[in-house]
Amino acid sequence: MEPVSLQDFVCALDPASLPRVLRVCSGVYFQGSIYEISGNECSLSTGDLIKVTCVRLQKVVCENPGTGQTMELAPNFQGNFSPLTGPQSYGTLEELVSAATQSSKQLPICFMSTHRITTKARVVPQEQPLKLEAVEMHLGTCCARCVLGTGAQQVILHLPLSQKGPFWELEPGPPRTLLQVLQDPALRDTILTCPALPWHSLTLMPQYEVEAIMHLRRTIVKIPSTLEVDVEDITASSQHIHFIQPLLLSEALARGGPFPLPTEILEVPEGPPIFLSPWLSSLRKGQRLCIYGVASPPWRVLASTKGRKVPRHFMISGAYQGKLRRRPREFPTAYDLLGALQPGQPLRVVATKDCEGDGLENPGFMSLAMGDRLEVLGSGQALGVQERDMNVLVCQRLSDQPGEEECEEAEDQEQILLPLHFSGGFVEELGDGRRYSLQDLIAQFPLPCEVKVVAKDASHPDDPLPSFLGLRLEEKIMEPFLVVSLDSNPEMCFEVPPRWLDLTVVEAEGQPSQPAGPLPVVPVEELTEAFYYHLRKSPAFEGQAPPPRPPKIF
Repeated sequence: MEPVSLQDFVCALDPASLPRVLRVCSGVYFQGSIYEISGNECSLSTGDLIKVTCVRLQKVVCENPGTGQTMELAPNFQGNFSPLTGPQSYGTLEELVSAATQSSKQLPICFMSTHRITTKARVVPQEQPLKLEAVEMHLGTCCARCVLGTGAQQVILHLPLSQKGPFWELEPGPPRTLLQVLQDPALRDTILTCPALPWHSLTLMPQYEVEAIMHLRRTIVKIPSTLEVDVEDITASSQHIHFIQPLLLSEALARGGPFPLPTEILEVPEGPPIFLSPWLSSLRKGQRLCIYGVASPPWRVLASTKGRKVPRHFMISGAYQGKLRRRPREFPTAYDLLGALQPGQPLRVVATKDCEGDGLENPGFMSLAMGDRLEVLGSGQALGVQERDMNVLVCQRLSDQPGEEECEEAEDQEQILLPLHFSGGFVEELGDGRRYSLQDLIAQFPLPCEVKVVAKDASHPDDPLPSFLGLRLEEKIMEPFLVVSLDSNPEMCFEVPPRWLDLTVVEAEGQPSQPAGPLPVVPVEELTEAFYYHLRKSPAFEGQAPPPRPPKIF
């Protein structure tokens, strides 16, 4: 095939023949532009290969050949078109018949008038197609015998040859829709007429959007057919050409398969690491991976260690099989107690410091001794310094022995008020010695929650969590992960979050190796400190309630 303009190629294209592979023979660069404008490609280089997969009609530019005026028609334009035999009009029917005779045309011929024709039989609307069948005498006048309408609705009219126009000769055949005109190769660049448009003669110039695949382009490329490039159709000799189409992990996740999917890494996103994991260093260009699908369950828990000067941070999979036991929480101030109070869940604490009430200038406050037991009731207000209202925490003092307070009368139970800035120190009174799975613990208790891992996950021999004195389970994260393994080591499976580690890969050939039995996925990943704090302020935590407003001290 000889090179042709992209516009000519698309106009002559049969959509049933797609896809077609094209080579750009004469490229174009839109100087000073970005690579794409409004989502359309504006720069193609000589030698580029394009695999055309779809062509969509965007609009049709309608032009008056006499004046050069243009207007745009939508693809769903409802008017009908008739092709004209030429750009010339005729002043009378006699001129029309004479021109047809001189050009050796045989009757019948089709024509129309740009003005309304009034006869005794009926009125012919302007631009109504008529068929001139013969010239004959009628009532002593030389007339053109014409047929108006088609089929059973035909009406015979005798129009004198002196009938004034102007008249336009039409190609034979019924009127056509816009799409029928564009799909007929014989009507390309033909002068047309349409009663629904203001001009008696016009030409149509369709503009298409070409969807194509290009080498190393991650998304479908959209090219306007009017881009000034010449192309050559090389489909017949392109069987050996393979278009490398990059794929983001997020795109593989969104399309949902098919899995397992063998891939090769093309690009690793820049930026600091998010995990302190040995497999992370293996993610480099050229490394082959196998994606097994979406990790289940889809939730994880963010956790930090307790009892260390420098805490460590982990993301624990919902599939974690270790056993956990609840640990009592510590509260340095009354303000923290108020923040931990949950509706319908009693909160009982033990004071860890002695404190005298005289210095707080609050008549409702009684002294606290280390070991005093309190039940937190909620927030309230009391008259403070300078007789101004201040926010306080309302508590109830309990007996020294757990269980005895149920026997006391309500009027004997002592209520005390603690200013929110009171920093006596408290520890949660906890009598729960049960061992929970992570799933049960998350379902039964609100976060944050402090725990001790008392039995490691048997499927993860290197589980680091049991070695810590305590963990603070901070937040449940609903985020899809993909289960991935290295092609060189299919027994090493890990979970990758496309939202934060969106690798660019390309589908690889070959059958992926499938480990025998369940996939050995690592359920615990240690986070870098930078990513942990990035995660805490990310939209994933938008639903987390902010901490209580700090108390005012008067």
